[in-house]
Amino acid sequence: MKELSKRLMTGLIGIILLFLVIKQGGIYLSLSLLLLSLVGINEFYSVLEKLHLNPIRSIGYLGTLGLFLINMVESISIELFIVLVTISLFIILMRDSKLTISDISVTALGLLYIPFLLGHIFYLDGTKYIWLIFIIAFGTDTFAYMFGNIFGKTKLSPNISPNKTIEGSLGGIFGSLVCSIIYASIIGIGPKWKIVILSIFISIIAQLGDLVASRIKRMANIKDYGFVFPGHGGVLDRFDSIIFSAPLIYYYVQYFLI
Repeated sequence: MKELSKRLMTGLIGIILLFLVIKQGGIYLSLSLLLLSLVGINEFYSVLEKLHLNPIRSIGYLGTLGLFLINMVESISIELFIVLVTISLFIILMRDSKLTISDISVTALGLLYIPFLLGHIFYLDGTKYIWLIFIIAFGTDTFAYMFGNIFGKTKLSPNISPNKTIEGSLGGIFGSLVCSIIYASIIGIGPKWKIVILSIFISIIAQLGDLVASRIKRMANIKDYGFVFPGHGGVLDRFDSIIFSAPLIYYYVQYFLI
């Protein structure tokens, strides 16, 4: 009961902070994403070290800061960022005989996985579509948990996440669909059939993001990535579904809803 109360309190505080940050947008949103990305990439690199890899943390942290600056300064291109990071990684590989191709590869993977994908949230800043990221991802998580506890019998992926069930997965898709349709109706986003497709597709992607994060944790033999959110774990435990969802929602909006 104490653990549940902790989870509920953390969730409530998190929702309030999320609402305030998204509502303010701009520098507040960008700085929040920077903070989450720095903590998240630190968690990711720590797990990789448990797998006997040696990510170059300095490049990861500087690269995360670089992606933040790209969001804030339009004249800095993502292409230049990729060039600088790639050259820097290979120069470090050349100078340090202890490093391997695997080490520089996972360093770059961390940058792509966390700050780059998560940063797509900022691209929807100030639009009514930004809330769809959280409505679908959190709706999927919440309803999957509820349906799984009530109806769950058939294991979804027992080798990766033994507690997840097919019934819970379908419940998550249904719940996110209902929440998305309600939001779209209130805000006036349409047409509705495009929202239906978006919600179903992203709900599946969100669950895949969760499973990917769980797979990495299982490889490293850990329960949580961190302890940033009491009762919920670390940044990657809480935002694993959003990391995959945010960029695909952004591009769907760009190509099909605007």
